[in-house]
Amino acid sequence: MLNRVVLVGRLVRDPELRYTTSNNVPVVSFTLAVNRPFSSGNNAGGNDNNNADFLPCIAWRKQAENVSKYVRKGHMVAVDGRIQTRDYMDNTNNRRYVTEIICDSVVFLESKSQTDGSRQSEPKEPVNNDKDVALPNIEDDLPF
Repeated sequence: MLNRVVLVGRLVRDPELRYTTSNNVPVVSFTLAVNRPFSSGNNAGGNDNNNADFLPCIAWRKQAENVSKYVRKGHMVAVDGRIQTRDYMDNTNNRRYVTEIICDSVVFLESKSQTDGSRQSEPKEPVNNDKDVALPNIEDDLPF
């Protein structure tokens, strides 16, 4: 049996970082809007007004901290993970079911300049704000 999901989409809102109460483990939740590649054909005109799925995603530990730190609403990411369902009892004693994508990895697909909409003629080297030390620009070393 196989339970594997690969998605590419944009965040609907900023990610929400929380920590577990028992072990203080970071966990982030976000919703990914993923376009459908074709019309469902449910309407006569062939134009599907709802052409995206909005999928709840969860990432844990260091990946959760990175998503919370570097990704915002509108950013495009790729998610590799699995589908998981769970249920719980709400405040009115009704059983609720939730289907989520549990992320094994989240890849950031846009640089900061692409998401800001600003095109700079000369890219600046990234700076590590924790230590205020300039980091090397690794894009110059990539073979492609």
